[in-house]
Amino acid sequence: MSADHAHALPAGVRPPTYHHFEDLAQQEESEKLGMWAFLITEVMFFGALFTAYTVYRNLYPEAFMDASSKLNWKLGAVNTLVLIVSSLTMALAIRAAQTGKYSQVIWQTVATMIFGATFLVVKYFEYMHKYHDGLMPGPTLFFTDVFGEHTPQARIFFSIYFAMTGLHAFHMVVGLGILTWVLIKARKRYFTPDRYLALENVGLYWHFVDLVWIFLFPMLYLLGAHYGLGH
Repeated sequence: MSADHAHALPAGVRPPTYHHFEDLAQQEESEKLGMWAFLITEVMFFGALFTAYTVYRNLYPEAFMDASSKLNWKLGAVNTLVLIVSSLTMALAIRAAQTGKYSQVIWQTVATMIFGATFLVVKYFEYMHKYHDGLMPGPTLFFTDVFGEHTPQARIFFSIYFAMTGLHAFHMVVGLGILTWVLIKARKRYFTPDRYLALENVGLYWHFVDLVWIFLFPMLYLLGAHYGLGH
C-alpha cells in the first residue's frame, strides 16, 4: 500500500450537510456561488483602479512613460514567472486531492506558499529601492523633483502604482494565510476525492490574484521599457 493511501479516510466518507441546505449538492453549489460572487466584487474593486490608470495614462502618456522607466521590469518579470509557477502548483494540489494523493496535497501547497513568499520578498526589495530613490508616497515623492518637467503627472503614476501593487501584495498576504489553513487541514487528510471543494475555492482565489498581476505587469512595468526607457 502506498504512503499516500496508508491512512486514507474510509471510502465513501462525505462532508457534512449543514441544516440550512436540503442536500450536499445544494450546499456545494452555494459555496461555489459565494466564491464567484466574492471574486466579482474583487474584479469591480480592482476595476476602479484599472480605470483610473487608463484615464490618466491617456491624459499624460509621456509622463507615464517617464515614470514607468523608473521601475525595474526585470524584477517584475521574475515575479510574473514566480506567480505563474505558483498557479501550477496550486492546480496540482487540487488535482492531488481529487485523486487521493494526500502527501502531494501537502507538498504542492508548501510549494505554492514558497512561491508566494518569494513574490513578496522580491516586492519588498523593489519597494525599498523605490524608497531610497524618493519614489514612495509621502513628502519625498510629493516635494522632490525627480521627474523633470512631468513631475505632477508622474506623481499620479506612482500613486496609482503603489495603490495597485500594494493592494495586490495585501491579497497575496491574505492568500498565504489561507494556504496556511489549507496546509493544516491537508496534514490531517481533510481533503479527499469526495471533499475538496474548499481547496478548489482557495485555488480560484489564488488564480485570481495571479491573473491580476499578469495585467499589472505590462501596464506598469513594460510601458517605459517598450519605449527603450526602462532598466
